[in-house]
Amino acid sequence: MSKHTPNPPTPDDHVSRSQSANAKKLDDAATRALDYYLKPKTDKEASDTPDTLFIIAPNIDAECLLANLSETLASANAMVSDLAFDLKGSRRNILLGVQQMIELSQLLANRALDVVEVR
Repeated sequence: MSKHTPNPPTPDDHVSRSQSANAKKLDDAATRALDYYLKPKTDKEASDTPDTLFIIAPNIDAECLLANLSETLASANAMVSDLAFDLKGSRRNILLGVQQMIELSQLLANRALDVVEVR
């Protein structure tokens, strides 16, 4: 003897139209919230925010970016070096370690600048 099983209930069977409209509004609000926090912003959107102080122009080529990076690292190296030699003990050692990381980063930037394709 075969057993007859009913079909599972559909959402419309137990939900009124107002509850369905509320569920749609909640779903839309959740989608907007997730898009706001998780969707990557384009450059135009990032530059329009009031808390953006500095942006990099999107049409700058890699050679210019690397040259500026190298100059910035050289300036940071000079500042840290000057400050490190005014200190003694463990604080001096910490700054000398930071200076070494800056120098290594500068070497990497200069090497990347050497191999970058000029357009």
